[in-house]
This record gives sequence, C-alpha cells and structure tokens, in this order.
Amino acid sequence: MEQQNLFHVGSRKSELALIQTKYVIKCLKEHNINNSFKIITMNTKGDKILDVPLPKIGEKSLFTEELESALENNRVDFLVHSLKDLPTTLREGLAIGAIMKREDPRDAVVMSKAYSTFTLDTLPPGSVIGTSSLRRSAYLARNMGHLKVETIRGNLNTRFKKLDDENSKYAGIILAVAGLKRIGLENRISQYLEPEETLYAVGQGALAIECRESDSRILSLLQPLNDLLTTLRCVSERSFLKYLGGGCSAPVGVATILDNKELCITGAVLSLDGKTLIKDTLKCILYIPNDDGEPPKKCPYREPRTFCGVVSGNISSISLYAAEKLGKDIAESLIKRNALEVMLEARNEILSTV
Repeated sequence: MEQQNLFHVGSRKSELALIQTKYVIKCLKEHNINNSFKIITMNTKGDKILDVPLPKIGEKSLFTEELESALENNRVDFLVHSLKDLPTTLREGLAIGAIMKREDPRDAVVMSKAYSTFTLDTLPPGSVIGTSSLRRSAYLARNMGHLKVETIRGNLNTRFKKLDDENSKYAGIILAVAGLKRIGLENRISQYLEPEETLYAVGQGALAIECRESDSRILSLLQPLNDLLTTLRCVSERSFLKYLGGGCSAPVGVATILDNKELCITGAVLSLDGKTLIKDTLKCILYIPNDDGEPPKKCPYREPRTFCGVVSGNISSISLYAAEKLGKDIAESLIKRNALEVMLEARNEILSTV
C-alpha cells in the first residue's frame, strides 16, 4: 500500500471554521485518497476579545495572526480562511494558494422568533438589529432609519443564542448567507439583502487556502481547488480594498459579476451614518483562454509573483493583472471623490466613542 502523506492544517476553533476546514480536506482527498490531514486549531485575537467592537481593536489581522505565525514556523502546512478575514497584504513569504468556488456572497437578515414574520421595512420603529460590521451598520442607517443598530460579537452559535434568548434585545441580526448555509442554518434566513441595496464585504462567501509562497509541494496540492471565476472576481475586490487602505475600520462594500469574460465591479464607501455614499461601477474584458485558445506570445507588463496575495497558479496572469487593475481603477475613482476623507472620518468617529 502506498504510504500516506500527512499534512497539518491550521484552523480557528469555531464550529463554522472547522466545518469549512473539513470541507477543504474532503475536497483534497477526492483528488488524492492517499493523503491524510491533521487539523491544528487555535484561537485568534478576534476570537478572544469579544467585549470590544472590531474596529476599535485596531488590528488588520484579527482572525489570522496566530494562524499565520504557525504557518511561518512550519507548525502547519496550510491554513483555511474565510477570504474576507484575510488582509489584502499578507505577511512576506505567505500567499493564497487557492480560492475555492464562491458560495452566495450576500448578507441575510435573521429575525428573532418574536419577529419571524417581519422584514427590515416592516419592523416597528426603534427595533434593534445586531451586527459587528460597520458596512452593514452604515447601510442600515442609510436605508432603514427607523431601526436601531447595536454591536453583537461572537461566533454564529453565540450570536444565535443572544438572538433567541427570551429576553433578547435584538429583533434581528445580519449575517453572511454563506456562513449560514455552511453551518446548516439557512432555514433561519428571514430576508436576503440584494447587492443593489447592500453591497457585500470583499471576498465574502469565498474560502481561501493560505500557504508558504515558496512551498511548491503545497501549491501543487491546492491547485485543483482553485476556482477561475471566483479568483478573478476576488482579486478585483481585494485590489479595490487594498488601494483604498480599508478593512474592518471603515464602511466599504463591493459587488462583482463575471459574465462572458466581462468583469464588472461596483464599489462604495459610506459614512457611518449612511448619509454619504460614494459609489461607482467599472468594467473590463478579461483574457480567459478557451480549451483550444492560444495565449498571447508576450506580456506587456512585468508579472508580479502574486496578485493581492493570490498566486496565479493555473490561471492566466494576464487576466489576473487586468482584474487587479480594475480594482485599483475603481478605488482611484472613489478617491477622487473624497472617499479617503470619508473613511478617515469614520475611523476617527469610532475611536472617539466610548
């Protein structure tokens, strides 16, 4: 019998994180049944500090720092993340080896049992909606001024426990559709929020697998999981956020569509009160070779090793470059309309509150 190759996989300890990690392992085993995997779990700073709103903690790697240290120290071979948790600039020597096919990137409203028949529009004035996201808070303030928004922290199970408590102050909470589907709680969704009314977070709904950039063995292992369309969309989104310099400390939203080689990105920056919205949409045509297609003979740019932390792998670097440039272009469009000033004001407002 062929000897098994054992790989160590880093993951957060939450139920959702472990579900996602086990799913990645299942997919990898489908490509090579002789590989085996051991999950190494750890808590991150974002998991430990639950009494402070995320933007106030002031860290860009709230849910990744401890995991990435383990990867750098060779304690694990690769990490499984929700892509939206990964900073747009990774530590030197680390890279995203694969981005898997994206789940639904939209946000969803989950109502408490007392308000199960309501939508955001029909909730009584003053009803409390829980979220830890500045982006979601800003959109609620803009579109649902009759509601009150309060911070809610913790993993999905913790948030549901707070929502379903008979003395809960929350009429509803807003969560990512993808996480609810993966944890088996899609039946609790009361309302889907369409991108036309609420843009989603950069990378939301996608799983990313991070490894050492120079580890060709792991990169080769991960390549079969790489999804072409998801990767191109997410590189564009990450580029948008990178050039804005945003993160969890500013309300930034995005939506992308890739159809018939045309990549379309909508990006927005909001003030905390939702009154200011700076938004634009740009498009470009990507080079996506057909099975019988021939790539261009020459590349008119110096190819970077990664695109916002993502290795090119089996995806055309020309298309990745174009996707990255599109994200930068829309960021520059918003910057020309004072997006950075709006973001700075939001950060300062958050830091000044008790």
